[in-house]
Amino acid sequence: MSAPTDQSAAVRRVGSADEFWATARRHLVRYARSDFSPALIERAAGSYVFDSDGRAILDFTSGQMSGLLGHSHPAIVESVSQSIATLDHLFSWMLSRPVVDLAAALARTLPPSLSKVLLLSTGGESNEAAIKMAKLSTGGYEVVAFDQSYHGVTHASSAATYGVSRAGYGPVAPGNIVVPTPNAYRPLFTRDGRHDWQAELDHAFAMVDRQSTGSLAAFIAEPVLSTGGVIDLPPGYLAALKQKCAERGMLLILDEAQTGLCRTGDWYAFQRDGVTPDILTLSKTLGAGLPLSAVITSEEIEARCHERGYYFATTHVSDPLPAAVGLAVIDVLTQGAYDQTARRLGDRLQRGLSELKDRHEHIGDVRGRGLLQGVELVTDRDTKEPAGDFGSAVTDACFRLGLHLNIVQFPGSSSILRLAPPLTITDTELDRGLDILDQALTAAAQRR
Repeated sequence: MSAPTDQSAAVRRVGSADEFWATARRHLVRYARSDFSPALIERAAGSYVFDSDGRAILDFTSGQMSGLLGHSHPAIVESVSQSIATLDHLFSWMLSRPVVDLAAALARTLPPSLSKVLLLSTGGESNEAAIKMAKLSTGGYEVVAFDQSYHGVTHASSAATYGVSRAGYGPVAPGNIVVPTPNAYRPLFTRDGRHDWQAELDHAFAMVDRQSTGSLAAFIAEPVLSTGGVIDLPPGYLAALKQKCAERGMLLILDEAQTGLCRTGDWYAFQRDGVTPDILTLSKTLGAGLPLSAVITSEEIEARCHERGYYFATTHVSDPLPAAVGLAVIDVLTQGAYDQTARRLGDRLQRGLSELKDRHEHIGDVRGRGLLQGVELVTDRDTKEPAGDFGSAVTDACFRLGLHLNIVQFPGSSSILRLAPPLTITDTELDRGLDILDQALTAAAQRR
């Protein structure tokens, strides 16, 4: 088919909101089962997004859990403005100062063994590169992950993801093994009425050993499974997991897409447990809303992979513009001591959510770390029956009242409200979000 004769028609901007939605329905691929958010967003600033009616909506998702410094942060605006005017994109084998400076800056925030950095675009891409690195380094091909995991939608990252349905897509990459997620609220193993995560982990690896063909490469995990229901690995679990991996010659990959860079109250979530991964992946928070990710590993693993011909050269590997943004993020976090800020605000948020739990019988559990918190909604606290439609009613009511938050309703995740406000949020904004959630819970309960 030839191009339209009136070329101006190809770039005509939609006018009214009605025309916008009609055009969206006509031309956009629906990339998830849930509908698009029912608002036309025109701009964003700080902790808010603003719709076409000028309504301010408090953003408790930080965009897609990525806007660590809120929307349109001055340091990010300045970095993008300078970079787009001087150095935006290069041939993949060319290096620039922002890339090397960011690699060095990241290494300074990490244990000495994590010193080699690969800069990419998305979280799925970084996990893809990390898994490929683990396979080449170990010579194995089997990858183990939690049954509530979410690591991406590309080939290997999707094969290690169990938090979403696999139906209809055919076989995944061979060698993927699943183990139970240690969920203290819904434990599979208990002792004296408490979650026995050690017995659960022992059982999990007994199953791994039965399934393995003797070619284990890696275990990939989030320290806090965010999309899987904001499930925080119990203290001590990560160290025990690292030991299980070491005993089998596996590498431990930690995916800190949402937990890295101060969100949990530490620079990295793994620091709480005193465990250093063999490979670390960063994404969402590193770009503060722009597409930037990183794979970070040891000199030894990098050298072995290089000797064996490691290849992961993408179109946007080592791009200078996003690297400059990453540098700005590291600088802002360092200068502002935002790990301490996230710890303080996270305590305030968790206290507020716990107070809501005391008043609302549909809140079964409050959990998380720092400014990544989860609220599990149930129909009955004794049976822990997932709230289902009630959770959707709460999120709808929140949105009408001016608060956007995310509800996790993937298979096995029940109805879990996920709260991840930006680290730049004020106490007043945080309290306002809690007030709106209080109103929404009340309104949803009254309609039942």
